[in-house]
Amino acid sequence: MGKRLTKQARGKGSFTFRVRKKSYIYRITYPRLDTEGKAKIISLFNSSAHTTPLVKVKINEENFFVPSANGVYEGQEIWIGKRPENKKPEPGDILKLKDIAQGTNVFNIEFSPGNGGKILRSGGSSGLVMNRDEKGVEVIIKRRMIKLNENCRAVIGTAAGDGRKIKPLIKAGKRYHMMKAIGRKWHRTSAIKVNAVDHPFGSGRGKRIKSKIAKRYSAPGQKVGHIRPSRTGRTK
Repeated sequence: MGKRLTKQARGKGSFTFRVRKKSYIYRITYPRLDTEGKAKIISLFNSSAHTTPLVKVKINEENFFVPSANGVYEGQEIWIGKRPENKKPEPGDILKLKDIAQGTNVFNIEFSPGNGGKILRSGGSSGLVMNRDEKGVEVIIKRRMIKLNENCRAVIGTAAGDGRKIKPLIKAGKRYHMMKAIGRKWHRTSAIKVNAVDHPFGSGRGKRIKSKIAKRYSAPGQKVGHIRPSRTGRTK
């Protein structure tokens, strides 16, 4: 009995192609918009679903999870909102974009106020807060600029875990397993190069050319090759 097609195997949802649910038990978010004051980092830990270590932060009786900034530690006190006496914010502090000075590195930025951090969350990433006007605040990300609402929140500093790409891969097998873990196809093998049991177009030997059009009512995993043409005329 031959192997299943890769597309069929993915669609079936076997353990080989299934994401571990336990990896995504931590939801990255911020406290309520009106929450301000001193908060404490309760724990700093690794999450297998994220390239950045996460921190569990407690303010009042509320706990939430955010990506860790470079240099923070367990038990550290951070501020949500402006620090008293207009002191300079430190890495790990959470502020609204309108309260952040121009030229400051930020990460874990909200797209709209209150929806939690959505962009710049991977290890080592950060953006630069630039000009502000009545339309919003500009944030430069590498070579592009986005304009966001001034009440969107962000974490001061650079996301931790920036050294993860320094270690060389050495072997192609390491890259293969790394890509497989994040669900990407690497490398893609042409259909005609695989065995006949693995794909309808497999082997390539013999004079009997196989149909390039999948059956109209075939399963999603079996629909390979050309798309079935639309039916025209009277049904016989």
